[in-house]
Amino acid sequence: MCGIFGVYNSQNLSRDLYLGIYALQHRGQEGVGLAFYQGKSLKVIKREGLILEALKEEDLKGIRGKVGIAHVRYSTSGEKAGENLQPIVRRVRGKEVALAHNGNLKNYLPLKEKLKGEGYTFNHSSDSEVFLVLMERGKGEIPFKVLEEDEELLSSLLYALREVRGAYNLLMLYEGKLVALRDPLGFRPLCVGLKGKSLYFSSESVSLTLLGAEYLREVKPGEIVVVDERGIRSYHFNTPDGEKKCAFEFVYFARPDSYVFGRSVYEVRKEIGKILAQEDDVEGDLVVPVPDSGLVPALGYAQEKKLPLELGLIRNHYAGRSFIEPTQRRRDLKVLMKLSPNEWVLKGKRIILIDDSIVRGTTSKRIVQLLKGVGVKEIHLRVASPPVISPCYYGIDTPTYEELIANKRDLEGIREYLGVDSLKYVSLEGFKRAIGYRGDFCLACWTNQHPL
Repeated sequence: MCGIFGVYNSQNLSRDLYLGIYALQHRGQEGVGLAFYQGKSLKVIKREGLILEALKEEDLKGIRGKVGIAHVRYSTSGEKAGENLQPIVRRVRGKEVALAHNGNLKNYLPLKEKLKGEGYTFNHSSDSEVFLVLMERGKGEIPFKVLEEDEELLSSLLYALREVRGAYNLLMLYEGKLVALRDPLGFRPLCVGLKGKSLYFSSESVSLTLLGAEYLREVKPGEIVVVDERGIRSYHFNTPDGEKKCAFEFVYFARPDSYVFGRSVYEVRKEIGKILAQEDDVEGDLVVPVPDSGLVPALGYAQEKKLPLELGLIRNHYAGRSFIEPTQRRRDLKVLMKLSPNEWVLKGKRIILIDDSIVRGTTSKRIVQLLKGVGVKEIHLRVASPPVISPCYYGIDTPTYEELIANKRDLEGIREYLGVDSLKYVSLEGFKRAIGYRGDFCLACWTNQHPL
């Protein structure tokens, strides 16, 4: 889920890196990192915490140059501490290389053990460093024509990419070059934008909007883009049988004003809400969203049902996203800090509560308790994604079946545990229709059928 951002030929590098990664803060709250060239030297700044507090004015004043990458961390692999903040910098065949990674490698542990057995050392416990160690370990055949200047980079990079399995979007700094690539199945989004002569890469289009850049396209699955003073080159290292884009981006990850996988996130979420309403026959007085990710599907639901939408839960925007907190205790505390029931709207009402998803169920249970505490008459919980029954191995922190409430309980058992009067999820078929599914999305969260 991490956010990555990069710029080549920036006219104001500190501003571009700061604003570009700030727009992606929702994708990771544990820390932020910047890597950039000052002349031929590679410089790195890493700080724990949210961007506004973590990066100081003196940090930004020290940023010079025209090429850089940035990263916000959401940990799914490795320790949660600051040691794993990215970009990771490592010397590869005598060259300093910086890497920012969004995704998760499924075969990371056996690869790491194999490399350690061969005498390679690791400075980080996350999966991302494996890419750089593999680049150091070997060179591979290049099956397509390349510029001579790219041969050394691509030979090492292709060797690494043939060894790894999983989800990965990468941004790299390599000898003055900016390199962007996306895994063959295209699990995570990565877009390209242009402003004047500055070229941008971002996990979501919101960075481009904030910087006033034009959205050009997405990096294609299995594509490597190399940018340097000679221009832009596109190489395709793998032709996939079919894309497997992460549908959870539409449910929760991406900001509603983003454009990912060729679709408006806002448009998709609203359509999910409409379909959920069409599949539902419950009666209520008003529709109440769980902010923020439940708001857009709630709008679609309310419009379809011709019911009033009210802000029955008020969010404190100085609290971050509870789902991406690294421990259950912190998630529970974040809910109490983040959401406050609006008693004037809720008391004595039959409400249709719309949430984006139910993963562990603990957050939903606490929200229901908050609502009952202010005298809500009935709570009918409606969920804008199907039941999550499987862990994700591609970048969501749901590592075990035991944590997933829909894998442990049937619908009535979940309803009873949450304490709501009724519970309904959007159907898988309805969800597919909303996202425009043509076999090109990963639905493993809901089907337990994994692409790899």
